[in-house]
Amino acid sequence: MDRVKHLIQAERVYRQGYSGKNIRIAVLDTGVFLHRDIRSNVVYFKDFVGGRRLSYDDNGHGTHVAGIIAGNGKQKGIAPQAKLVVLKVLEKDGGGNTNRVLQALDWVLSNRERYQIRILNFSIGFLPGSKGSEQKQIVEGLERLWDENVTVVTAAGNNGPGKGSITVPGISRKVITVGASDDTTGNVGLPKSYSGQGPTECCVMKPEILAPGTDIVSLDHRGNHYVRKSGTSMAAPVVSGALALALQKNPHLRPEELKVKLYESAGRQENGKSAWGILQVDKLMDLI
Repeated sequence: MDRVKHLIQAERVYRQGYSGKNIRIAVLDTGVFLHRDIRSNVVYFKDFVGGRRLSYDDNGHGTHVAGIIAGNGKQKGIAPQAKLVVLKVLEKDGGGNTNRVLQALDWVLSNRERYQIRILNFSIGFLPGSKGSEQKQIVEGLERLWDENVTVVTAAGNNGPGKGSITVPGISRKVITVGASDDTTGNVGLPKSYSGQGPTECCVMKPEILAPGTDIVSLDHRGNHYVRKSGTSMAAPVVSGALALALQKNPHLRPEELKVKLYESAGRQENGKSAWGILQVDKLMDLI
């Protein structure tokens, strides 16, 4: 995570005292293992798969994502004092059910004020073969949350580098879609240049912003260990954590305002990807 923080130029922001304190982020994923580096930051857990009451993660994806956002131990996340509301919607194999995801989105909509949810991290992508009606429902659910002042951050998917390879719901005009800035390194179990690319069918440029997503060290769900994972699923929580820092500085910013600030602060890229640029936290905070 130190490498990630250096790449997104966050060190100065931490020296200024920003940590995501008092900002709450909903994470829809495979759940969360209460690793020693995250347990104090998980304020609520709900299981839409098995109905279990205690926090768990039988896959590991969700725990890794949670650690990138708000790990607060040996591997500190981007916003180490942010609090997480974790909703398990994906099964052990990482697969999901549209109805469960929709139920979770409805839950966030109904409980956003009670749990003070300001950001939703959605490192989930629907495959091209999924039903169009289901895709539409997910996009509409996320856009309702956006309109209700929940900043939605989604992953661009790992189906690149071809044009039009953004996964649903990253195609939404409203949400912030995140690609991987470092997907050309190879040897990580994913194709070279795996990060999904736009434009969408409606000719919207996607992703908006890029962040490190390759070979990211974060929390393991099998004991208090650490593991490396790669993908745009890892890049999205980097941006979610950065937005928590921004909201700590100015909690009155709405999702569309945060999106504009990301655009204005994005760093230049030289990798030919279609995006505004690479996340630069110091410049983002200077504009807040």
